[in-house]
Amino acid sequence: MSSPREILRRTDIRAKKSLGQHFLSDPGLAEKIAAALDIEPDDIVLEIGPGLGALTFCLARKAAGVWAVEKDRRMMGILKAELGAGGVDNVRLVEGDFLKFDISGLSAAEGRSLKVAGNLPYNISSQVLARLAESRQVISGAVLMFQKELARRVMAKPGTKDYGRLSVALAYCADIRRVARAGSKSFFPRPKVDSEVLRVDFKTPDFPARDEIFFKSVVKAAFSSRRKTLKNALAGSHLSIEAAGAIQALGRAGVDPVRRAETLSVEEFVRLADVLNDAAEYPAPRTGERTQKEASQSPRKNRRRHGDR
Repeated sequence: MSSPREILRRTDIRAKKSLGQHFLSDPGLAEKIAAALDIEPDDIVLEIGPGLGALTFCLARKAAGVWAVEKDRRMMGILKAELGAGGVDNVRLVEGDFLKFDISGLSAAEGRSLKVAGNLPYNISSQVLARLAESRQVISGAVLMFQKELARRVMAKPGTKDYGRLSVALAYCADIRRVARAGSKSFFPRPKVDSEVLRVDFKTPDFPARDEIFFKSVVKAAFSSRRKTLKNALAGSHLSIEAAGAIQALGRAGVDPVRRAETLSVEEFVRLADVLNDAAEYPAPRTGERTQKEASQSPRKNRRRHGDR
């Protein structure tokens, strides 16, 4: 296939900054991503944001079929033409937002689990990972490209500055390893930062929480004020826990109340969430529900109080 630079010049199209478009232009890196996915001849691969198709071609050569979900309508026509010119007939293009795509529905329709690949825009990387984690029962493996900063957060360990909500959420249900590093020259147009390719293998949690929704809510509360001790972070959070109750719960979970969230392991977060969930005065929030304290806070205030880390 033609290079991204040539395709964009020929079609008089420019990459959209709003979509974080930096098209993969390194054939060797595309092959490495496809190889890391360990694709079998009867596999179905779900590709996130195929763009101009550098990775799509590699996936299609190895898999029984590829479903490529692309949000930018301009790319759809270009990619369809490139695939046709290359004689590729096992790729199904889907125009739409991947965050709204029915992953489980595709798995059911195909009658098998899916493998996932993609070069993820920074602004939706965390959301994509959350969606994949929610559908992990039907995903047999994923190889994804992230900006270096996000990759560090995904792989961060307790006690490091990059360790946060995302790190805990992924460590809870996945094993992650680095596949490759990618410099800015691997893309067109060139981004200002480097990227990393990670292999994500979802698993049954080593320390399963009794209620995963509440577990995530507790992790969010603990990291809402990173500089505060856990007792103060929990007491000042959307969980509406009094300071005395927070200290008691932390003690029952075997966690020192003066520790900070970034020092806790996944196992410790699970123990804490289970203790809090056992207490009648701390009911587990459900999807679509907010506590009375959350409802009384303005969105602006929430943004100040609750970080994304």
